[in-house]
Order: sequence, then C-alpha cells, then structure tokens
Amino acid sequence: MPPPVSSPSAPRLSPSAARAAEQHCLRLLAASSTPTSLLQSVAFLLKSGLHANSLVLTRLFAASASAAPALLDPLVAALLRPSVPLDAFLANTLIRAHATSPIHSLRLRAAAFFPLMLRGAVVPNKFTFPFLLKACAALPGSPDVGLQAHAAALKFGFATDHYVSNTLIHMYSCFGGGFLGDARNVFDRMPKESAVTWSAMIGGYVRGGLSSDAVELFREMQANGVQADEVTVIGVLAAATDLGALELARWVRRFVEREGIGKSVTLCNALIDTLAKCGDVDGAVAVFEGMQQRSVVSWTSVIDALAMEGRGKEAVRVFEEMKVAGVPPDDVAFIGVLTACSHAGMVDEGCGYFDAMKVEYGIEPKIEHYGCMVDMFGRAGMVERAMEFVRTMPIQPNPVIWRSLVSACRAHGRLELGESITRSLLHEYPAHEANYIMLSNVFALTQRWKEKSEIRREMSKRGIKKVPGCSIVELDGEVHEFIAGDESHPQYKDIYRMVEEMARELRRVGHIAATSEVLLDLDEEDKEGALQWHSEKLAIAFALLRTPPGTQVRVVKNLRVCSDCHAAIKCISQVYRREIVVRDRSRFHRFKDGSCSCKDFW
Repeated sequence: MPPPVSSPSAPRLSPSAARAAEQHCLRLLAASSTPTSLLQSVAFLLKSGLHANSLVLTRLFAASASAAPALLDPLVAALLRPSVPLDAFLANTLIRAHATSPIHSLRLRAAAFFPLMLRGAVVPNKFTFPFLLKACAALPGSPDVGLQAHAAALKFGFATDHYVSNTLIHMYSCFGGGFLGDARNVFDRMPKESAVTWSAMIGGYVRGGLSSDAVELFREMQANGVQADEVTVIGVLAAATDLGALELARWVRRFVEREGIGKSVTLCNALIDTLAKCGDVDGAVAVFEGMQQRSVVSWTSVIDALAMEGRGKEAVRVFEEMKVAGVPPDDVAFIGVLTACSHAGMVDEGCGYFDAMKVEYGIEPKIEHYGCMVDMFGRAGMVERAMEFVRTMPIQPNPVIWRSLVSACRAHGRLELGESITRSLLHEYPAHEANYIMLSNVFALTQRWKEKSEIRREMSKRGIKKVPGCSIVELDGEVHEFIAGDESHPQYKDIYRMVEEMARELRRVGHIAATSEVLLDLDEEDKEGALQWHSEKLAIAFALLRTPPGTQVRVVKNLRVCSDCHAAIKCISQVYRREIVVRDRSRFHRFKDGSCSCKDFW
C-alpha cells in the first residue's frame, strides 16, 4: 500500500455540526452516479473534515466502486490511513469493492485487505468471507491464498455458513480440475435445499471440463425436488454446449417454459448460443425472434450462429436489421459479420464492413478482425491478396493468422509458400504442436517421408504430442465418446463391422481415400486402413446402427475434420440417405445428398 499522505487541514466542528455534515455527505455519496459527482462529494468530505470518518469512507469506497472504478485506487491510497478507525463494515466494503471491480488489477488486490483487517484486530464476520473467497478465486497461479482464506473461515467459525460454503465451491472449481474434489467435498457436507448450492457445483463441473458430471448432478438435483433457477439453467446449457448435446438443449428450452423460469435476456442469450452450437440454428433464431428485449449479445449470437453454418447472407441480413433497430454494432458483432462473409465467400461485402468499422463506427480493428479478413481472402483462393493484406497490417500478425494463411496455401496448391510460412512459425514458436502438424501435412502431401520423419522426431524430442481426435454422439439422452482406434465402447465389435461395411459401400461408389492425410510412411493399403478408424467415422457408424433409417446424425469433434473424412461423409450421406451434421472446432458441416454446406472449404 502507498505511504500515508499528510492529513488535510479541516475545521473543528461542533458535534451537531459534524453530525449534520456527515449526513449531508452521505446523501451526496448516495446520489453520486458519475466520476464528476463523486469528486464533488470528495471535495465536501475533505472540506468538512470527514476524512477519518469510517462510515463516510465506507460509503465513499462503495460509491466509487460503482460510479468511478478508476478512482477507487487513488482514493484508498489517499484516505485510508492509520488514523482511520478500521471496522468490519469498512474492511468488508474494501474487499467487496475490489473483488467486484471491472478493473482486473483491482480485483487482484482485493484479498490483500484481509491481512490489514487482522492486523487491526478487526474480527471478520460472515459477510467478509464470500467476497474474500471470490477474490481468491480470481488470483492467478498458486491457490495458497485461497487455502489460507478457507482456513481462516474455519478458524472464525464461518466455513459452514451457507453463503460461505457456496463461495468455497466456486473458489475451488476456479482453481482447476485438481481441486474439483475439494469443491465436491464442501458440496457433500452442506445442506442442499437451495438452488444456489447446486448451481455452484454444476458450474464448477462445467468450468473443470466435466460437463457430463454437471448434467448428472442436475438430474440428481431434480430427483431431490430442488427447483432450478436461472443460474442453474445457464450452467446446464453450458454443459450441453460443451457436449454438443442437442436433445438436452431442446429439453432445457422446454423445461424453462414448463417451470415458468423467467426468460431474462441473459438466459435467452444462453439458449441461443447453446442451440446454435449444438446444431439447431433455426431453433436459436426462433428463441431470438421470441425475445421482447434484445441486447447486442442477442444479435451477435444469432449472427455467429448463422455464420457457423455458412448462411452468410442471412447473417448479413440480421446484422443490417440490428443497425435498423438502433443497436450499434460493437467489435464482437463485426467479428460475427466478417466471419459470415468469410464462410459464405462474400469478399466484397466483408471488405465493406471492415472499412465501415473505423470510418462509420470509430471501432479500431483488433487482431481478430484482421484474422477474419485473412481467412476470407484465403477461403476465396486469393492467397496473394491475403499475403499482401498481412504485409500491410498496422499490427503484428499472430500465429493464428499465419496458420490461416498456411491452410489457404494448402487448400489452393501453394505448398511451397505454405512450407515457408510454417518453417518461420516453427522457428518463432517451437513449442506449439499445430505448427509441427501443419508442416508434417505438407511433407505428407508431397510424399517427402524423410523430412516428415524428422519433424516427428523433433516433436518427440520436445515432448510434443498430437491431440487425439475425439468425437461425441448423443443418443437417448446419453453421450457416447469415440477416439480413433478405440475399443472401449461396449458395442465396439458391431461398430467396427459397420465401419468396414461403410468402407465397402464407399469403394463401391468410387470413393478413394485421401491417404495423404495420414502422417505415416505406410503403403497405400495400410494408410486407407488408418483413415478408416478415425473417431468421426466410428461415431457415425454407431449412429447408423442405433437409429432408424432417415434419422439425422449429429457428431461433435474436438479437431478439424480431415479431408478424407470430409469426402467420405459426403458419400455416406448419399449412400445411406442421411443428413449428417458434424461440428468440428471451427464450424458446422451439414452433409446431405453427397454435398456439404461448407462448399468444401473449412
């Protein structure tokens, strides 16, 4: 904390005058809603000699947190001095004001006021720990401060308080997967009559990447007769998004209607996002159209949803409707519309929107906007224009932009240029596995097995491993996960037989496996076999086995769909007369009658 400044001189007031000044200052602070009005209140505070009045300072710091967050730090530095009588009310306000600040650096300082409280012999109360623990959850790196805060809550007898326990669950889940067990221990030991408690643990599981556990806990919550609230529903929707569980998302939408849960803008936005990311874009649009109030997030979510499915013209139409409705687009909305133009090949429109950002709306393009433009030129086959755009960018291109360029080079046969860019990336970012994979792909495409083997050895030497492909299918409310070559599924023998049948059917209609996708120096027959067992093919085979003819198949994959699987799934959709929707890490592919919505560029 900065050294104390000298006390400002102030007139000595009679007790009644001091009381009147205090009440007037409190009224001024209560009405302070802007930085200017807050500073006027501070001027009166100093003029009236109230700089050591703990009640006035408590209200001042609270008012600053909401009306002028940037003033909180200098006000605390100037006024919080040893002469100020510190009490629990003032200390709690300091912790809360910092913990809830929109300024990141202030949030990191919130926990530091607790030791100050203890040094001043101020006994914490039950209102101290929820915000202290929330502050600890936001601290990066070591969780030691949070563990000490938990110990203090135990010492002072507040660890079993309902609000403190709920915040403990939140804190431990924010520390990462290794502490989810601690969060669950707190949850298991406390009463569970409140939806807040269940929501805290459900949210913890989602943050920790255990979305299936989150869904299972939600079902347990229902079995216990606890009424879900908006926060619970948003947590379950986040789990459904992570799992790509469309049926769950649709059920939650019906659940909200049936239980009469208030459809706030935040909840509707979450519904739009989940339905879209699970593949029901029309359902997401229906939720949007039924909203009585919409935020810029509502509009942006629909634009993003349409863009992910390649419905660029519709996305642009919604963007224009947003402007007509008087909702000014922000930088995120422009990312959405530029992505839509990119995926739909609308180059001229995309260039127009990029220029309008700064000229019409005064929004300075960020690296994400430049990335959208590079991607748009690359998808359209304008590799040279994309290179020129990157060379003239006013900010330094990041690895994502360079990798987007490499993808364009690969898709449009500019392998030499792609190799050159990838080598530069490897030199500058030697620890990123994607750079090695891209260069291996180039070598495999040009059958340069020796160079490819050297790349694999370098990856092994550095301990870099390729992330395994994983695909998910949701059937009858149950999520099934598949990994390439995996035999852990109870029906794996039937699934493998179905994959072999699919391969025979594809060969019958003339499909030739794109064996250059296999990054191993195998003969052609072995390569084709390796491609055959990719995770998305296992997932599709399972869905074909378990669903009636004509049923839509939905798959979620953690990686980009490879070229061979993309071509194979187009054939599968035609041979088996199925619509197959695959969500990979960047977009949706809707396969139907032998073609894909991405128009073979992704």
